[in-house]
Amino acid sequence: MDAREVSALHDAMRQHGIPGTLRPEDPENPAGPWRVVDDAGRDVTEETFAAAEAAARKRPTRGFVIAG
Repeated sequence: MDAREVSALHDAMRQHGIPGTLRPEDPENPAGPWRVVDDAGRDVTEETFAAAEAAARKRPTRGFVIAG
């Protein structure tokens, strides 16, 4: 994932409360690929992408009910 994707994923994670930490694969090269890791240090990038996509597709269920 590149820098643009990192920014978009970070925003989605914050907005939807998705846990994880974004880190560059090579700390010496922050312009290179990034991954999402959990608190135990495991790579959860794919799961995080899936959770962010599912949250983005979910529509709000607010509305009004008008009694007839």
